[in-house]
Amino acid sequence: MRKNFGAKPYTYPQPVFILAAYSKDRTPCAMNAAWGGISNDRELSLCISAGHKTTKSIEESGAFTVNIADVPHLVSCDYVGIVSGNNTPDKMEKSGLTAEKSAVVDAPLFTQLPLTLECKYVRSTEEGNIIGEIVNISADERILGEDGKIDLAKFRPISYEPVHNGYHVLGERIGTAFGDGM
Repeated sequence: MRKNFGAKPYTYPQPVFILAAYSKDRTPCAMNAAWGGISNDRELSLCISAGHKTTKSIEESGAFTVNIADVPHLVSCDYVGIVSGNNTPDKMEKSGLTAEKSAVVDAPLFTQLPLTLECKYVRSTEEGNIIGEIVNISADERILGEDGKIDLAKFRPISYEPVHNGYHVLGERIGTAFGDGM
């Protein structure tokens, strides 16, 4: 027996994105965005509205980063999603996140968050959603495995769970894709 829920945004897992850009005055701004994903191999679509300070900054600056939230920084990442930069000028200082300029795009990344997608702004949709081209991905070496690739067990990214409005941690490997016998 199955239960129908109707049309809901119930996709799992949904990584928690911390979007960042520079405002006109070159101060970093950021927001928590749990809705978005890969549109094609180098394109990212983010479901955010036009009213966010970060949305405006992305459109004006032409670049942004998508920092993936992790367990150790859950409180800071949640904070930038709860508090509006339109109303709280010192939001980034209060968040506890430290911004530094990306080496690839003209946008900030956060030193505490170990995985960042560095993007060029492509366009906005009528709804205010942002489309960006991924031009680089940078990862802190602390989350790399012996093979030099990202190790989720070391990274421990968080996922947004829309049904109960909560966060969960990712990282347990249960097999490999394409022929491990599972």
